[in-house]
Amino acid sequence: MKKLILALVLLLLTATPASARPFDVGRDASPNPGSVNVQWISAPLGLIVIDSGRTLSEACKIVKGLRATGRPVAGIVITHAHPDHVGGLGVLHKAFPHAPMYATAATTTEIRTDSKGFYALTRQIDGADYPAVMTVPDHVITPNQPITIGGLRLETAEFGPGETDAATAFYEPLSHKLFPGDVVSNHMTPALLEEHSCGWLADLDRLRARFPYARTLYPGHGAPGSPSLIAKQAQYIRDFRAFVAPAAAADSPGGATVTPEELASVKAEIDNRYPNYPNVASLPTLMDVNIAAVAHELATAPACPAG
Repeated sequence: MKKLILALVLLLLTATPASARPFDVGRDASPNPGSVNVQWISAPLGLIVIDSGRTLSEACKIVKGLRATGRPVAGIVITHAHPDHVGGLGVLHKAFPHAPMYATAATTTEIRTDSKGFYALTRQIDGADYPAVMTVPDHVITPNQPITIGGLRLETAEFGPGETDAATAFYEPLSHKLFPGDVVSNHMTPALLEEHSCGWLADLDRLRARFPYARTLYPGHGAPGSPSLIAKQAQYIRDFRAFVAPAAAADSPGGATVTPEELASVKAEIDNRYPNYPNVASLPTLMDVNIAAVAHELATAPACPAG
């Protein structure tokens, strides 16, 4: 059976124009600050779009790029509910109304409820360029179960709480391409504001173990890269925790509260170790919020659980 599948894939590769070959990946990265990726993989019967971008104007640009391929959109999958990955979903749905929109129940619920108030905050930053009403995915993914869209089978894995409460990674096993969402970024300042840095480190271990044959990662932020991006993301989080820990210690000048002097010192250490790392979010105070969040997490639980 495996030989038959490979033979069919080879047939498709030779019979399909180079601009639309199976497993080809397209990518649109919005400008900094808060550059976010929307990516699409070519399936036998069309394109599978991964996430939808942050703003309405960005999504309109993505629609033009998708139409320029000359291929239909077979489906849209959402990795997680953060504002920069779902703000353009309504625009994509209007442009491609017959393309099903997929997300897990947890992600769908968060898009519907905005329980953390992130969409309301984004509207304050982006104004009328962020949707007043969110578009909710219409197809539910069962966590950790494969899905087939446009004739292409994708494996899925659910993660969190970590970078966020619930995140879905998508993996195409024949081409060994992995779309981890924001579980991994590349040369970007991540969002640690949900106070789950320990869980995020555990998610990275699980991601590596779950997809050991992945060859190329297409993260939610930053350029595609090798599986070494997983280790680099973990090292960033460990370093961040180490830099913040003295400021969060009970005997520090502010106790669990980071003083302005401590904040400046931690930011300098991070910038020295990781220079020129743009923010993954358009929130201008992301680094300050990250430090305060991790300090609060460390004050509650200084060490990550073993295993």
